[in-house]
Amino acid sequence: MPDWLAPALSEPGLIWVCGASLLAGLIYGFAGFGAALVFMPLATIFLPPPIAVAAFSLSALASLFTVVPGAWKVADRRATAVMIVACLLTTPLGVAALRVAPEDAIRTGVCALTLLTLAALLAGWRMPLTPGVATRAGIGALAGLTGGSTGLNGPPVILFNLGTEGQPVAVTRANLALFLTLTSLSFLPQLWLQGLLPPRALALGVLLLIPYGVGTWTGARLFRPDWAGFYRGAAYLLIGAAGLAGLPFWT
Repeated sequence: MPDWLAPALSEPGLIWVCGASLLAGLIYGFAGFGAALVFMPLATIFLPPPIAVAAFSLSALASLFTVVPGAWKVADRRATAVMIVACLLTTPLGVAALRVAPEDAIRTGVCALTLLTLAALLAGWRMPLTPGVATRAGIGALAGLTGGSTGLNGPPVILFNLGTEGQPVAVTRANLALFLTLTSLSFLPQLWLQGLLPPRALALGVLLLIPYGVGTWTGARLFRPDWAGFYRGAAYLLIGAAGLAGLPFWT
């Protein structure tokens, strides 16, 4: 066994973290969103939030090969690029909050944001915004703040994309997949610059590439456009279960 991998294999609750990674990848593969909304609440039960954010960001490398190639062909790449650039500009502020905030506060924030996002989706609430350049930039900037501080870069973008009228399901799914994968990977240099990327997180992230990659590969092949409602319902159920299970007052 390589010496650098030893810290990851000795993590308490490793089997549960790997299971959360597999489940998150599966949901992301067939629904196009929801990976962090499942992984982060569950992973922070066993890991400090900065370690969980760093490890999950690194595991997103798997999506570059399992999800992004298909999404790239379908997505509105210009619109998504505006949101990605804006997200990159505000991520350092979010990471700064992650660095200084108490762990329980971050855990509570992760679960609260997860459950609030789910409630909005179940209620059919959408961001009633015109999808212009300025709006997309604002949504991307907000995602940088939530992503850097909690690992949840998805909620603002999910609610915005799902609320874009006249956009085909396949395009919405592809836009989300591109944004979530590329911005998750962008967290890594920001975490490193602020001292939140120790060898422990890198080793765990490399290890999680396997279950997350298997999950996204399987989920992407399960996806059928005609079953979009079923996939979305399954994602909602698992997101809700993860958000409730991760609340800090249970542990």
